[in-house]
Amino acid sequence: MTQNPSVYQRRRMPSSAELAQIPWLNLLTPAERARIEPHLVVSDPSAGDHVCRIGRPVTFWFGVIDGLLKMSTDSASGRTITYTGVPPGGWFGEGTAIKREPYRYNIMALRRSVVAGVPIDDFHWLLDNSIGFNRFVMNQLNERLAQFIEAREIDRSSNPDVRVARNLAALFNPTLFPGVGEMLRITQQELAYLVGLSRQRVNVALNTLEQQGAIRIEYGGMRVLQLPVLRAYGTTS
Repeated sequence: MTQNPSVYQRRRMPSSAELAQIPWLNLLTPAERARIEPHLVVSDPSAGDHVCRIGRPVTFWFGVIDGLLKMSTDSASGRTITYTGVPPGGWFGEGTAIKREPYRYNIMALRRSVVAGVPIDDFHWLLDNSIGFNRFVMNQLNERLAQFIEAREIDRSSNPDVRVARNLAALFNPTLFPGVGEMLRITQQELAYLVGLSRQRVNVALNTLEQQGAIRIEYGGMRVLQLPVLRAYGTTS
């Protein structure tokens, strides 16, 4: 049986439009950018394809140009634990890349996506040589820490509306996911995968949030109207 090419085997050089979607490139000096750009690659994982797998060595630092990925692990009982979604503009795994350790999580595409990669040696060259890149990575790590602290708080909530609101707020983080803007391209089923609820229950929560003026449900996604309301949802009576 003929197997489809892997995500790695489908890699190619990025187009100029795809390069324009990489937020940290503009923080490099002309010389740094000229050195790194020829080494950048992109690939197009389909729904269900893995970009990273637990236990595999780190070879690239990855970011999402288009589409939606899911970061998760499997518990000893076989239950999938989802940490976060990664929408456009999101770069992830910098901690793993810095330590050059095997992945402790899976990254899977929830729909056809475009993912960019920086070879691990070039990632470390940038850390050693680029002040602008270091500031970007430092901001990423700071925001990521806050994100996972927030995720632990969300996990303790038994209120589905709170879970949906706060998970949506996390996906609209302008530092981690600058490609999202005010409109997130996501289906209710994809959001259900990320939140850990049924699609029907997510639909009820989204309608509640829309009635309260926090979001507007549009064709193909959600538009945030009051991000502070989403972030603080459930914290006040």
